[in-house]
Amino acid sequence: MQTTEENLSKSNNIKHAAMTEQQVLIAGGGHVGLSFALLLAHHGIASTLLEKNSYPTISPNDDRTRSHYLDSRNTALSRRTVQIYQEIGLWDELQSHACRIDAVQISEQGSFGRAQLNKADEQVESFGQVMENAWLGRKLLLAAQQEPLITLIDNADVIAVNQQSDSVTLSFSYYGAEEHEQQLQASVLVACDGRDSTVRQLLDIGTTNYDYKQTAIVGVVETDKPHEHIAIERFSPAGPLAVLPLTDPKGDGNDDYQTGFRRSVVWVCPTGEETQYLEDDAHFLATLQQAFGARAGTFQTAGRRGAYPLTRVLADKQVDGRCVIMGNAAHTLHPVAGQGFNLCMRDAHVLAQMMSAQVLKGADIGDPTLLKRYEKARQKDQKRVIRFCDAVVHGFTHPNPAVKLARNVALVAFDKLPNIKPFIANYAMGLKS
Repeated sequence: MQTTEENLSKSNNIKHAAMTEQQVLIAGGGHVGLSFALLLAHHGIASTLLEKNSYPTISPNDDRTRSHYLDSRNTALSRRTVQIYQEIGLWDELQSHACRIDAVQISEQGSFGRAQLNKADEQVESFGQVMENAWLGRKLLLAAQQEPLITLIDNADVIAVNQQSDSVTLSFSYYGAEEHEQQLQASVLVACDGRDSTVRQLLDIGTTNYDYKQTAIVGVVETDKPHEHIAIERFSPAGPLAVLPLTDPKGDGNDDYQTGFRRSVVWVCPTGEETQYLEDDAHFLATLQQAFGARAGTFQTAGRRGAYPLTRVLADKQVDGRCVIMGNAAHTLHPVAGQGFNLCMRDAHVLAQMMSAQVLKGADIGDPTLLKRYEKARQKDQKRVIRFCDAVVHGFTHPNPAVKLARNVALVAFDKLPNIKPFIANYAMGLKS
């Protein structure tokens, strides 16, 4: 991997040329930032991506080792997200560590309501794929390193954003042999720097926050029953729970003949109760067993787990002049139904397409009017997903017996009535947005 100093030199050398190629600055080099840079490169658009953390040194030669250098979480990729990675030629690299979801089982603990989605009934290849974040991040980073139109600068702390009539200037500190302050200028700045976005704060863009008073316990478990590519969504008084199929350590999650026993778990508990689930494997496994019953078999082994407080954070606006707020900086959602990252990918895909059309016309890629059109174009999909996530969270945790009866009747209706499943399934897969 190139050093930070080499990247800065490369950036300074190409800066003026890249600006004539309508260069984009991207703040935040996580999954969304890297994916957006790769989408732009697919359209021939140069970008410089700044990441405040230090990227690990990796090589294509050790791809087979699954070292979890990012975090212990896993991501459910919708069919639309898979299609986006296929468009940019990356899915073949990702697929070996992705596990298909062929069916989804939905139920509530201690209640009669239940429903199931099957890929054969909906006539789809799968409902999505589950992948370890470490593998996804590794492949995105390798692809970005090998792409000539992407300049990566890590160890870079954004300290100021200044907008001019025809450009935006980003000031940042980077930490090499010694600290330096640098500036980069481009037609547009896209901030993908997370829930506590520095760029969003520097632009004085406020947020609307909601604390769910819940914490997600996320990790990997093994069961004695093969997952058979089935995702299980289970609702309990504590909150929504999910068990998703994962690849085995040396297996291909899309192999029909593989018998997989590894599963990704998202267990939501009231904030303040998370320690017992993090420190005591036996207690964690017993709690999962009680909540899921025999649906997943016997929970036998628990891997390392992380705890993530759940707060909805929505930026008051996603465009300010020549700056776009994207990813978790724009909307951090509850993980129920795994919609957050997939919504971010649809945002990134739309903006990259709009920028590409602008370049083909020879027009300004950072035109504030264009960026406002992007913001408006994405509102319907974003609002629908946000409403859906909140409705599920609040609807399935409401203690009122009448509400509980209504939601179980709704589950049964969803399972039995014609035409409802295809409608909901297409939205869940990101195919209708």
